[in-house]
Amino acid sequence: MATGGDKVFDIKERTFLFAKAVIFFVKTVKIERVFMSLFVQLVRSATSVGANIAEGKSGSSRNDFLKFHIIALKSANETTYWLRLIKDTLEVQVTKIEELIEEIEEITKILATIILKNKAASSV
Repeated sequence: MATGGDKVFDIKERTFLFAKAVIFFVKTVKIERVFMSLFVQLVRSATSVGANIAEGKSGSSRNDFLKFHIIALKSANETTYWLRLIKDTLEVQVTKIEELIEEIEEITKILATIILKNKAASSV
């Protein structure tokens, strides 16, 4: 989710932009009733990533922060799953899905790094 060719480095903003991109993508797809649940799950998990980061940032302790970032990481992994499943089973905009997969994989790596660094800091 680049802005003017530059990546957004604030994870809270980046996940917000990602969630918006998923919502706008889903709005463009003609969804058959039988596949509706795939897209509902995708939107639910994609929006959950940023929501948990936002909640974690306002946590009262490092443990709260860590807990919500771990939940966000799980939601990011789930989002990757739904995107891959939609890409491999439905005739949709493959290029856009690949962009979304690439972005959520980058977000996943960032979240994993944040979690590992905070766990290390907690054990010091």
